[in-house]
Parts: sequence; structure tokens; C-alpha cells
Amino acid sequence: MSTTQSERLRELLEPLAASKELDLEEITVTPAGKRRVLRVVVDSDNGVELDTCAELSREVSEKLDATDVMGDGEYVLEVTSPGADRPLTEHRHYVRANGRLVKFQLNDDGELTARILGIDDEGLDLEVPGVKGRKPTARRLDFGDIAKARVEIEFSRKDKKPSRDAEAGEDVDAENAEEA
Repeated sequence: MSTTQSERLRELLEPLAASKELDLEEITVTPAGKRRVLRVVVDSDNGVELDTCAELSREVSEKLDATDVMGDGEYVLEVTSPGADRPLTEHRHYVRANGRLVKFQLNDDGELTARILGIDDEGLDLEVPGVKGRKPTARRLDFGDIAKARVEIEFSRKDKKPSRDAEAGEDVDAENAEEA
């Protein structure tokens, strides 16, 4: 039974990512001149810190050096987190995008931009922004109706969520003033 290089890489690298509580999102091998680039994309519910990527990169490099999965040719290893514009394809991606504005391509060739308010196994509860002074409206969207989805980057969101300190009822400025 033959397996592809991608399947062998996933089988080899998934336990390494899981040991750091990361999801192995994507593995790609692309030619780059005389070399190849092995790109490993990882994510988690809390994001991925640079130090975690560096640690995982060292572990992946050691594991690959100990096997023949990449063959004899030279390659460059990149371990990274997904960009903000990556497509939402898995249930966990929608969970991580909760509260974010998302552009949906629908199976009926329609388009919808809305904020995710809730997620369950069947679909999403959304808030569709009002147009020309109208109030936002609620909408339910089943996962089966979604052809593509991608988070929209918001540079100046007016109704930002309160900070964690504010949610906990802590007055950060007052604490800092007392320390001074």
C-alpha cells in the first residue's frame, strides 16, 4: 500500500504538533529553484506564539533528519501559523472566528458578509450589518449552504469587545496608579 509524501509527513508531524496543543492545519511542499520548501501551518484556539513555532520547527527538523520522508534533495523548512485571510474550512476555524466579520460565498452563488455570533454543529448564528442607518439583523446559516468563507480584516471596528481586564471588573489604570 503506497502513501503519498503528504500523508507520510502528516502522520509524522501531527503528533509533534499535538504535543504542543496545536492543530496541524496544512502541509505543503513546493519547488523553489534547486530546493523545495516544506511549509507546515499550525494553529490553536489561543493562536500560536513565535517561540512555539520556533520550538516546533526544531523538533520537526530533527524528526525529518531521522527519516527519509523528504528524500535526498535539499529543502527549506517553514513552520508558521495561518494568516488572517485563510479560508474557514473546518468547524474549529468558525469557532476561532466567533465575533469576527466574515465574508461568505454561498452555494446558491450569493454572497453575505456578517459577524459570527454563535456556532453549533449544524451552522452559524450571524448578525448582518445594517445598511444606510438600518439596524443589524439576525440570520441563521447552515454549514451546508456555505461554499467558501474568509474572515474580513477590520482596522477600525467601532464595537470592539472589552478587554479581558475590563470584563473581569479590574481597573488597570487604577492599579497602575497605585503602584506608581
